Amino acid sequence: MVQSNSPLLTNMNDSLEQLSRRISSLIPGDLKHMQGDIENNIHSLLQSSLNKMNLVTREEFDVQSAVLQRTREKLEKLEKQVAQLEKP
Repeated sequence: MVQSNSPLLTNMNDSLEQLSRRISSLIPGDLKHMQGDIENNIHSLLQSSLNKMNLVTREEFDVQSAVLQRTREKLEKLEKQVAQLEKP
């Protein structure tokens, strides 16, 4: 899960705010007086949707990728050892 002090979260919030503003700018002129409320609601909806996706940071992804790579290497080594032991 993304921590609140994460640069990723800051960038994501900035992006969400920009997207919210862009969407709210498409509001017809007769509803412009509600633009601030609509922009806040859009931002909240987008934030909620992203939180439900259970995203990880790039750092967490890279750590898990490295763990997986080491595990694959160990597995290959063990497979070779088993193959050597099974030879008559």
